[in-house]
Amino acid sequence: MIIVLVLSIVLILIDQILKVLICNKIAVGESVVLIKNFFHITRAHNYGAAWSILNEQSIFLIVIAVIAIVIVYFYFIKDKKLKKSDTILYSMLISGILGNMIDRIRLGYVVDYLDFYIFGYDYPVFNLADILIVISMTILIIKTFKEDHDAKVQSRSE
Repeated sequence: MIIVLVLSIVLILIDQILKVLICNKIAVGESVVLIKNFFHITRAHNYGAAWSILNEQSIFLIVIAVIAIVIVYFYFIKDKKLKKSDTILYSMLISGILGNMIDRIRLGYVVDYLDFYIFGYDYPVFNLADILIVISMTILIIKTFKEDHDAKVQSRSE
């Protein structure tokens, strides 16, 4: 549990430092081209969740974040002997959730800055916390399906 906490704090600090740097160097809506027609740093304020869904629903999104943290802790972490990969996975998930929640509480919106153009499509701007959430949730879903599948195979062979 201590390792999850320490790793989460490190990831949250990285997320928050990046957001502060972006806010100090780039105006809202301003874009800095890093790789032409592919990758820009664009400062955006997101008052909702992904793709601005639930726009202007900060309190609701904060409540959902708290519930998610509680579920992750009690269902996946508390009283469990975690493997190294699980420690990293849950640290990523918790820090991603908390990174965006801190923005919502502190600023009333989430600071986004990673802006990709993929095959001519201007993908919605996002941030490190979003990456941590998406990657960890994807791995968690795959891991859960694999464990369920393995359990079914095991029960059939008994």
